Amino acid sequence: MGSSEAPPRFQSRFEHHGAGHVFAVVEKMRLGWLLKHFPPLLVWALYVFVNGFMTIALLATLGVLTDTPFVFPSLGPTAYLFFFAPLGTSSSPRNAILGHAIGLLCGYGAFWITGTPNAREAFHLVYWPRVIAASLSLASTGALMVLLRVSHPPAGATTLIVSLGIISKPSYLVVIEVAVCLLTTQAFVINRLAGLPYPIWKSSQTT
Repeated sequence: MGSSEAPPRFQSRFEHHGAGHVFAVVEKMRLGWLLKHFPPLLVWALYVFVNGFMTIALLATLGVLTDTPFVFPSLGPTAYLFFFAPLGTSSSPRNAILGHAIGLLCGYGAFWITGTPNAREAFHLVYWPRVIAASLSLASTGALMVLLRVSHPPAGATTLIVSLGIISKPSYLVVIEVAVCLLTTQAFVINRLAGLPYPIWKSSQTT
C-alpha cells in the first residue's frame, strides 16, 4: 500500500489557495490519499462542510432540547469563518465573542430606544421606528467594533436580528452569546486537533 503523504505539488496548490491548514488536517488524519484522487479545492470544501455540519448540528440539537435559540442566522457566517479562515483576525475567539456581544447590546439598545414591537408576524412591515432601529444598531455596532478592534462581520447580522425584533427577549440574548461561546469552543478544539495554531483568545495577526 502506498504512502498517504501527498506529493509536494498538492501542498503548494493548497498554499496557493490559502488552504495550507487543510493540507495539514488531511495529513494528520492520514487521509493524504484524498489529495491524490480529488482536487485540493474539493478537499478544502469537504473540510468546511464536515465541520460546519457537526458544529451547527450540535447547537441545533441543543436548541431543540432546550426550546431556545441556540441557532440563529448570523451563527452560520461565524462557523464559516472558523473553518474557512481559522487563522484570520476576524475568526479569533476574541473577535467572535466580543463582536457578537457588541451586536447584541447595540441591537437591544436600538430596539428599546425606538420602542420597536416584537411582532414576528409584522416583520415584513417597514415603518420609521424599525428603520431607525436597524440603522442605529448596525451603525453603532460597526463603529464600536472598529474602535475596540474586534471586527467580526457576522455581528452585523446579529444586531439586526435583535433591533428588528426577530429575537429580543433578554434571556434569549444571553442564550445567543452562550451559543457563540460554544461554537467558538468547538472551533478551538477542532482546529487544534487538526494541528493548527488556533489562538486561545487573540489572533497574532494585526487588524
